[in-house]
Amino acid sequence: MNDPNQVQRQVDAVYRAESRRVFATLIRLLGDFDLAEEALHDAFAVAMEQWPRDGTPANPRAWLVSVGRFRAIDTIRRRTRFDASLAELAQRIDTAEPQVTDDEEVADDRLRLIFTCCHPSLPQEAQVALTLREVCGLKTEAIASAFLVAPPTLAQRIVRAKAKIRAAGIPYQVPSIDDLPDRLDTVLQVIYLVFNEGYAASSGPSLTRADLSGEAIRLGRLVMELLPDPEVMGLLALMLLQESRRAARTSPTGDLILLTDQDRRQWNQAQIAEGRALVQQALSSQQIGPYALQAAIAAVHSSAPSPAATDWAQIVGLYSLLAQIEPSPVVQLNRAVAVAMRDGPQAGLQLLDEILVEGDLAHYHLAHAARADLYRRLGANAEAKAAYQRALELVKQEPERRFLESRLRELV
Repeated sequence: MNDPNQVQRQVDAVYRAESRRVFATLIRLLGDFDLAEEALHDAFAVAMEQWPRDGTPANPRAWLVSVGRFRAIDTIRRRTRFDASLAELAQRIDTAEPQVTDDEEVADDRLRLIFTCCHPSLPQEAQVALTLREVCGLKTEAIASAFLVAPPTLAQRIVRAKAKIRAAGIPYQVPSIDDLPDRLDTVLQVIYLVFNEGYAASSGPSLTRADLSGEAIRLGRLVMELLPDPEVMGLLALMLLQESRRAARTSPTGDLILLTDQDRRQWNQAQIAEGRALVQQALSSQQIGPYALQAAIAAVHSSAPSPAATDWAQIVGLYSLLAQIEPSPVVQLNRAVAVAMRDGPQAGLQLLDEILVEGDLAHYHLAHAARADLYRRLGANAEAKAAYQRALELVKQEPERRFLESRLRELV
């Protein structure tokens, strides 16, 4: 008999490394999220019973999928006594091809799961919740806490999303070549939304959530491994380059430190090197998309040894190109700030005022904070105070609030 403690450690290690892969394959074989989740737990329970006696199998993943599949069939057959419609499902699963030894097949299963969780017919908040729960394996309570939602509310989102997948017959598959670009965009949007909530939380006491940005980067790596598209490379590069500045973005007391004031010695050089390499790879393709361009902008920042050495002309050019590819008020705002750094605050203020007149950013606190900063640099303190006050009315995050209040106090 094997050492029970050693087997427990082996089971734990297999769970950490393989559970989401096993789960993805079980969904393919069983066609149901909840049934696959139950089968996954049953399989690991059997492993805890049998592996101490029989030893760890040569291919634990395949063993777990096989046991989970058979346990699910037994469960469905027991339930047919109460619901005859389940007999056909049990028969279909029983005759399905159960091969799971091929790593490429397992990779396809994980990719299928990501695209299913990010199906465009689901509300975006449900896509995020489902992806974090089913692909990443995060607990419902952790996801709810990260997005400042009550756990029962988050749980209901997940339940409704699964019901929608069943009722609408959303296929568990990678989209066709024709449909892939649009569907991939949705996947990347969800990953970047998760990253942004970790990089700059939308509200609450902390500026960042390292767990969420870490999960987003892990998802980005997974998608790039499974689907090495230039925009996937661009998104991963963007996340790595932004994440490289995490340690320098806040003071020991949690206060916000602007990019121009950060101690660049604290930037993570390994992440910067990886991000730059991915940017070069993405830009060398014939398909340059918005994520690759944003990553290129971040790469320019990362290569500057000091704020004064930043190539603002190149950044303005990249933002101009980004505005053509994916026009948005926020892109125009960022370009205006870059123009202010290149040509002076008056030039940036003129562009920023034109953007605010259009109204799309009227309730965006960062637009008013940028306007306040430009007035401050011009010495127009009355206008700066008014803009800072407006930004304070709109801000929801405590570190940003404290930063704006400190800037306001500095004005004479």
